[in-house]
Amino acid sequence: MAKKQKEARIQVILECTEHKNSGMPGTSRYVSTKNKKNTPERLELRKYNPILKKVTVHKEIK
Repeated sequence: MAKKQKEARIQVILECTEHKNSGMPGTSRYVSTKNKKNTPERLELRKYNPILKKVTVHKEIK
């Protein structure tokens, strides 16, 4: 039998950058998955922020 490979897909947390800098209470976070072999750098996606009521850039946090 072949040796079991380590999982390539991992779960990441995306946090809104605009909301973080605005100083407003609360946070906008999303949970997503990424393939760490194809995208070793941090993920950046445009997602909806319900508190600011607009689409903003969400970056991967540790």
